[in-house]
Amino acid sequence: MSSAKKTGFTLPVFSIAAAKAALLVLLDRVVPPQVTLDSIEHGEISISIDQSARISSNTALAITISDPGDNLDLTAGTPVWAWVSLESWQGARLILEAGEGVGQTKEGIPAIYKFARTLAEVNLAPMIPEGYTARVRFIFPEGRSIAQRTSNAAFGILEGLALLGTSGISHPLSAAEKLEDFRADLRLKAAQTPHLAFRIGANGYQVAVKLGFAESQIVQTSNWIGAMLVEAGLLGVKKITLVGYHGKLLKLAAGIFNTSSHLADARIEILTHAAVHQNLPMALVQQIIRSTTAEAVHKLLIQHQYEQAVFSYLTQQINLRAIKYVQKYTEREIEIETILCDRLGNVINK
Repeated sequence: MSSAKKTGFTLPVFSIAAAKAALLVLLDRVVPPQVTLDSIEHGEISISIDQSARISSNTALAITISDPGDNLDLTAGTPVWAWVSLESWQGARLILEAGEGVGQTKEGIPAIYKFARTLAEVNLAPMIPEGYTARVRFIFPEGRSIAQRTSNAAFGILEGLALLGTSGISHPLSAAEKLEDFRADLRLKAAQTPHLAFRIGANGYQVAVKLGFAESQIVQTSNWIGAMLVEAGLLGVKKITLVGYHGKLLKLAAGIFNTSSHLADARIEILTHAAVHQNLPMALVQQIIRSTTAEAVHKLLIQHQYEQAVFSYLTQQINLRAIKYVQKYTEREIEIETILCDRLGNVINK
């Protein structure tokens, strides 16, 4: 019999725990081996502190070690630093900054998202003395190297890791459990609106928000686009906008509705077919065939000014295939449109 899987915590939790420990050092309180945090949705939790020290009269540093539990998470065991400075009033009680190894968007905005900021407000703001501002700089010494082994760049997060997530608890889930979570979210949101955005990846989320979709309309699908489309059809959804990286979504143009590369990866063949259909020069078609990634093909198409021709055709095929897929399994019709973006979140089909 297999043992129960261990639950861990997300990166924002360890970051705020380190910041709280550093703040305690500055306030001349003894820092215990653990600090207690209000996790917002799961009550109080305790996080171990690896090291803490005062750097100067108004600055301190504390370190925790990331432990996401029994999840396949590259951040497991990585040090999480928080440098805290108590300064005279700067117009806000808390200033959160991205230090080395913490990513940023292509616009230069620190990749410190809503849950991490809320966690900081709840746990740090009440500790700050009147008339002072706490400047907190998060540092992931191994962040850049870890990020190179992730899909962060494809999701629009550059130069490091993101303080991303909607919960402090990191639950180990099977593939079936993850899909059921997505389906439950879809059921909730389909009951509120007839028009949803299916987003593939974090860059898909960012593009959906820029397009004006509310949080209550945005549904994560991961690789299970087909299953989620069928579920939406059965729930009576009227319109779906697919939003995500072209290297994932273009698979739908060939009828591949689970986009995991472990199951099917025909991206170069699909792009080659599109190039031939759009009568691109044979020399360019040969270059596409020899390419090893969808990103390399995209750069070729931009260079030769065929980007719109090829991706407009692929968008039409994705829409048609997706509509037929829903009809086949539900006997219902959904209006479907597709927004393709590159690795940095730039929309490429106008």
